[in-house]
Amino acid sequence: MAPSVPRTRAATALRMKQIALDNQSRTIRRFRVQLATERRGLATIKKEHESTQVALEASHKTIAGITDIGLFMSKKIERMKAKKQYIRESHLECHQKMQARIQEAEDTIQDQHLIIEAQVEEKASLLQTIQGLQEENGAPAPFDDEWEEEPE
Repeated sequence: MAPSVPRTRAATALRMKQIALDNQSRTIRRFRVQLATERRGLATIKKEHESTQVALEASHKTIAGITDIGLFMSKKIERMKAKKQYIRESHLECHQKMQARIQEAEDTIQDQHLIIEAQVEEKASLLQTIQGLQEENGAPAPFDDEWEEEPE
């Protein structure tokens, strides 16, 4: 048995190496399958990422557009507020001017009323003077407070 033992050992060692190589081949094939599966998964993820990126860029453009619209509207609102304030101030100024004019007109009317009263008093005084003179001279009254129209 001695001569067959080394052969058997060599054959066994060779068989063990073959089994190990077969196991390694199966492991390599399994890893290759896993790698291919992972690559397909990564390709799918990459496509999803690209479509998400496109959607994100579109969202950014939309947001930028809405932001621009918002800024435009804010500026427009500010202009409208400024215009409204200007109109308020203008209205207040106009109101004050009108009040001043009204007051001036009332003062003028008051002055005219005082002048009229003074003229009425002067007229009454003149009439009294005329009547007094007529009574002194015994002359008939040339006119009274009522006016008569001359016949044609």
